[in-house]
Amino acid sequence: MEVGAADFQRGLPRLRGRVRRAAFLALDMEFTGLHSTFPQNNQPSSGFVHSLFDSPAERYLKARQSVQRFTVTQLGLAIFSNENSNKYVVHSYNFFLFPSMLGVTDVEFTLSASSIQFLSHYGFDYNKFLKDGIPYMNEVQEKILSQHLLEGSWKVSSALDRDVLKKAIDEVTRWIGAAEEEETMILQDLSGSQIFEVQLVLRQALPNVWTQPLGDKVMVKKVSPQHRQLLENSPDDCCQKELILLSARGFTNLFQTLVKAKKPLVGHNMLMDLMHLHDKFYKPLPESYEEFKRNIHNLFPVLIDTKTITKSIWKKCQFPPVSNLLEVYATLCSKDPKDPTCPVIALASDCSKYAEKKSPHEAGYDAFLCGSVLLKSAHLLLCRFTDDAAEADPSFSQYLTVLAEYLNKVNFIRGGVSSINFSGEDAPCRHPPLLVVHVQGWPGLNERQIYQEFKALCRFDVRRLSKNQFILLSNKFKQVSSIVALWSLLAFVLGGAPCCSF
Repeated sequence: MEVGAADFQRGLPRLRGRVRRAAFLALDMEFTGLHSTFPQNNQPSSGFVHSLFDSPAERYLKARQSVQRFTVTQLGLAIFSNENSNKYVVHSYNFFLFPSMLGVTDVEFTLSASSIQFLSHYGFDYNKFLKDGIPYMNEVQEKILSQHLLEGSWKVSSALDRDVLKKAIDEVTRWIGAAEEEETMILQDLSGSQIFEVQLVLRQALPNVWTQPLGDKVMVKKVSPQHRQLLENSPDDCCQKELILLSARGFTNLFQTLVKAKKPLVGHNMLMDLMHLHDKFYKPLPESYEEFKRNIHNLFPVLIDTKTITKSIWKKCQFPPVSNLLEVYATLCSKDPKDPTCPVIALASDCSKYAEKKSPHEAGYDAFLCGSVLLKSAHLLLCRFTDDAAEADPSFSQYLTVLAEYLNKVNFIRGGVSSINFSGEDAPCRHPPLLVVHVQGWPGLNERQIYQEFKALCRFDVRRLSKNQFILLSNKFKQVSSIVALWSLLAFVLGGAPCCSF
């Protein structure tokens, strides 16, 4: 089910109720970009965001720069409810998001051409993102807005909103001179934060008017100063500070419900998702990696990354290699077509779109796949790798028990560890064998040039060891060794410099 700003506030109470009743929640996010192409720590290319040299703390600092530059376009939330026995009913939602612009500093974010092209290929609707995105803000932004509202010093940051406000003020100013007390007029075609901004500006500028929202319109009434004072003290005033903040928080209101519910949160390769959750809805990402881990663990005490689980299962079961979440889901479905104890997963009637159509890289669909993969993986582990055969109707608590070794272990792509432990210390970094290359006759050589020489032949990472020495790391050590040896031989045959040894 797609949810934009126009529908979100109305549906929030129902969403909160479903979250509180859920067995677990599955999450997926789409972004305006993944990895910043700006040079980081003198690395040879943006492809080195995922480096075999990286410790978790180093990777976090790299990814932090990207999270600060890009924003979330869509958040998928699949709410899995254990309705009866081993049946799970799923409500899966696509939330289009756009940064709040109500009285806060204009938010800047970057677009990655490759990410935009990728999402467009899979049918992402950028008009919904831009025109009907649900606002959101983190605690720091909310504090700034709250202070401005208290002091009456808030300002309009959007040029479009300033034009709308100017038009509204002109209309009201022309009308009010001839209007009688209690006479009203209607301002048309307002949306989102404009509805609040128009009212706040008019009330601040004109002491003899009162305003009231009517859907996408605002009613303006001419009143006496005495009547105005009574209205300002009314508990029904829609422009009370708390109501304005509620509107400006937007999706953050639901995020806070997720945090309070403390349900297991499931993702697939979810490190970037967790970093964006922290940065966009909680607080700006801290510089400290350990502080980030503590914050996330306090927000979501039970994390389950299906990538971590399926990497292990694939080795144990010798399944055919697969490359994406949809293929993982299809493989697991093929393993249990006749198993009567396998969990039954049914999409709710108002979220049945994904029962009829595959929609890869749509956040709501990927969240649904992610939660389904969790249940199927847990059931497979329960049946194949425990002493007792699975009961007729395994409970979700049984699944959590069999998944105990994977809880709070978030997959770490191509680095010194296999996963990040959000509930304790990370495992020590373990690297593949090092290849030390000594270069002669090539003054001024740097990592980028080394990388350019070999990048077409194999995938590897490089760091400088000394003036003429470089360390190469690859998961295919023998291949890299052979390439460097061949390169050295060719240099010697063709006349000497430059050459290298190892």
